[in-house]
Amino acid sequence: MSQLPSEPEFEQALAELTTSLGSFLKAHPGYQKALDTVQVPERVIQFRVVWEDDQGQAQVNRGFRVQYNSSLGPYKGGLRLHPSVNLSILKFLGFEQTFKNALTGLNMGGGKGGSDFDPKGKSDAEIRRFCVSFMTQLSKHIGQDIDVPAGDIGVGGREIGYLFGAYRKLRNEFAGILTGKGLHWGGSNIRPEATGYGLIYFVEHMIQKACPEYSLSKPSTLVAISGSGNVSQFTALKVIELGATVVSLSDSKGALIATTDAGFSKDIIESIGQLKLKGGFLESFTDFADGANYTYHPGQRPWKHFTKVHIVLPGATQNEVSAAEAEALVKSGARIVAEGSNMGCTKEAIAVFEASRKKGGAGVWYAPGKASNCGGVAVSGLEMAQNSQRLTWSPEEVDAKLKNIMTDCYHTCLSAGEKWSGEHNAGSDVLPSLLAGANVAGFIKVADAMKAQGDWW
Repeated sequence: MSQLPSEPEFEQALAELTTSLGSFLKAHPGYQKALDTVQVPERVIQFRVVWEDDQGQAQVNRGFRVQYNSSLGPYKGGLRLHPSVNLSILKFLGFEQTFKNALTGLNMGGGKGGSDFDPKGKSDAEIRRFCVSFMTQLSKHIGQDIDVPAGDIGVGGREIGYLFGAYRKLRNEFAGILTGKGLHWGGSNIRPEATGYGLIYFVEHMIQKACPEYSLSKPSTLVAISGSGNVSQFTALKVIELGATVVSLSDSKGALIATTDAGFSKDIIESIGQLKLKGGFLESFTDFADGANYTYHPGQRPWKHFTKVHIVLPGATQNEVSAAEAEALVKSGARIVAEGSNMGCTKEAIAVFEASRKKGGAGVWYAPGKASNCGGVAVSGLEMAQNSQRLTWSPEEVDAKLKNIMTDCYHTCLSAGEKWSGEHNAGSDVLPSLLAGANVAGFIKVADAMKAQGDWW
């Protein structure tokens, strides 16, 4: 019996990888040692964060940075500020980030960090004081050639600004030690949009191979999205720009479903973005929109509220699609499920989607977040490159590079899936497992780099 503490999120991510590697490890048993090694983070840093609230009272939170793997480059991964943050969640995210970053083809290792601090309901001054205290500790462990954090849940442009300013004053240097910065002080064009846009670029390839009749250029193609933060907003805006119909969004308090054929408009998505910047929730949606065109379902997720849907893009948080919800999506005609969030589907939901795929024909083709949502960290990597050269690429240049990265990622996962899915046969209508493909391809790249550097033998 293991003496290690239970870490359910991390254990789920590890089990998914291990299962996907079954065929590969059977053919190459020597790589088992690499799997034993890569699942242990290189370094876990935990620290106390003491900050002053607006009443002058001292408050304390826990801060973390999991520096998971640096075999391909500096540790790279977001900072999350949310009450749910704990070591299990950050280990799972850092573990996933390691292979996600490998799939981008850029020189980035994997890491993740954050705090159980809750920015909701806090004043700007309280958030600034927290960020300064947090960076006072974190600055001892990061650097442009060591560890380059980014934003995640609860960490947007405002928080990145406060964190970067604190680092600059503490270390007396202006360096690219964070990504997601403001455009006029080292940030990259397309960075806010990158995860959502990249998700759609990946999905376009999936649609072309699996179900071209549901092109995103057609208003008749129905796209269900969860979440309403940065990733989901830009996912929705790109879908609308291309011509398909967005039928849902959600947040931690409930789901919003469109009831007309028009779905969500660009103006509505932008209004929701402004609502979210102010800390609002979708339950107040009717304050600025015609409520007759939408239904709000408090305390629920969107997935059971469709009679028909074609493309499903979970974009909120981990484990947001259950087995029962996956069954409902299959029944409603879903053909593509691609994660904009990290580990958005439970292992039971993934089993439902994979079983549907294995039947062939009009089944569901599932893409894990480590592949489909790697566009965000890809543009973070491009931001690092721009910082190193002290220049800024145009939006068109960055977008073109993002499209190429997502195309390469898709083909890498497709090729590995065809080789290592196990059940896929040439000439059949069973699509290769992108889950197996992403896990095997990412693992091989990281494992080979580790072996070359003497981390396993």
